[in-house]
Amino acid sequence: MSGELGTTNLLLGIMAAVSVLEAVALIGMGVAGFVLYRKVTELVAGLETRQVAPAMLRVNAILDDVKGVTATVREETMRVDHAIHTTIDRIDDTADRVRSNVREKTSRVVGFIRGLRVALESVMATRRHA
Repeated sequence: MSGELGTTNLLLGIMAAVSVLEAVALIGMGVAGFVLYRKVTELVAGLETRQVAPAMLRVNAILDDVKGVTATVREETMRVDHAIHTTIDRIDDTADRVRSNVREKTSRVVGFIRGLRVALESVMATRRHA
């Protein structure tokens, strides 16, 4: 029986050594993962500093320019719209004045022609009766 215990103890010793090696391997992989994580984080931070930040500055400058252009276009559009409305109002006033002046001046002529027509019709009507 003692031979069997020796073999069992040997196998248990091998299993314990393998477990220790596995633990060391897991700890090594954890440390390697942490180091890799730190390097990737530094790389991303450096990339952000070198590439993304200047690009964002340019994009923000472009957006500021677009905002300024938009404000200018809006102001000019409002100014042109006001000018068009003012011009249309002046045209309407002028058309009303022309219309009233034409009516005023032609109403006398139209009245005279109507009176002349009525006079001619009455003269012709009396000639027919006679």
